[in-house]
Amino acid sequence: MAKIVRMGSNKILSSSVEYHNFVFLAGMTADDLTLDIIGQTKQVLAKIDASLEANGTDKSHLLNAQIWLKDIKQRDAMNTVWVEWLGEEGRPARACVQAEMASPGILVEIMVNACR
Repeated sequence: MAKIVRMGSNKILSSSVEYHNFVFLAGMTADDLTLDIIGQTKQVLAKIDASLEANGTDKSHLLNAQIWLKDIKQRDAMNTVWVEWLGEEGRPARACVQAEMASPGILVEIMVNACR
């Protein structure tokens, strides 16, 4: 049976789970909630880059992404950062919706899955 590797685990979740060369990241939010949607998105994407690297992969291997926005009207601003970050390497299947966030300062949360 294949081994499941969990990283960054606590009582609620793991920050990542790897199984059969698939990497599943938990939803990530910005650390600095005083930033606007552009700043928060940049922070989240930097955290995703670091987590993917820690799991032996990168954004060119993304399979899917789920994006939650506090205000869907900020989608275009978030997308400018997303498109720049994503580049030409590979575009995942993606959903982007408005959601009530766990904290009032959170403007964006992103969860991705990738392969190695």
